Amino acid sequence: MRWFFLIFTFLVIATIIGLRGRGEKFSKPPFELFPDMDRQYKVKFQKPSHFFENGMGSRRPVEGTVPMGFELPIEKADGPPRTDLDFETGDEYYSTGLFGDLYGQGYPEGLTVDAALLERGKQRYQINCVPCHGESGDGKGIVSKYWGTPPVKGKQSEEDYQKELADFNGIPPSANLLDPRVDAFSEGQIFWTITHGKGLMGPYGGTVNVKDRWAIVAYVKALQAASK
Repeated sequence: MRWFFLIFTFLVIATIIGLRGRGEKFSKPPFELFPDMDRQYKVKFQKPSHFFENGMGSRRPVEGTVPMGFELPIEKADGPPRTDLDFETGDEYYSTGLFGDLYGQGYPEGLTVDAALLERGKQRYQINCVPCHGESGDGKGIVSKYWGTPPVKGKQSEEDYQKELADFNGIPPSANLLDPRVDAFSEGQIFWTITHGKGLMGPYGGTVNVKDRWAIVAYVKALQAASK
């Protein structure tokens, strides 16, 4: 019986010790019986590390290796080294879509518009553009079902139309890429718009690399051609 009371008393004390700190604030880290891997011995990005001689946790890739998803730069005779992952390579047409202050017509020299580029453009378009512009480019993406459609001026009086317009809280529909106005855009203008955005559309220059932007341009032009 004595052992029972001793074990029971030990369990009660252990339970009180384990639960008494819950919800309290401590000036020092409390004792953790089960830390659940909250603090791990690992190198975190942009953090110092005393394990390495220079004290930096961020490490350069081993010389001569290529990280997964990247390519080694290809030397170009007419400019700096370029890879398919570049987001900005200079002020030439390939990087800007402009010749001086004017939108360029056609595709940059050295860019081959083939089935592979169109397939890449389709993939990037579906990831970045479909939610707003729709699968076919008609501007009827999924967001249009939630943001609403502005009132259309018809048989109602001007006063009623203005009232409906004032009461409309949605966001205007995305651009119809098949519209003749947009169809008349040159390749350079579409590239520039993807890069810098327009109206409610934000810029994609920082999230879609240069070659993928041209791939999207080629795919949009293919959609426009197929709709005629």
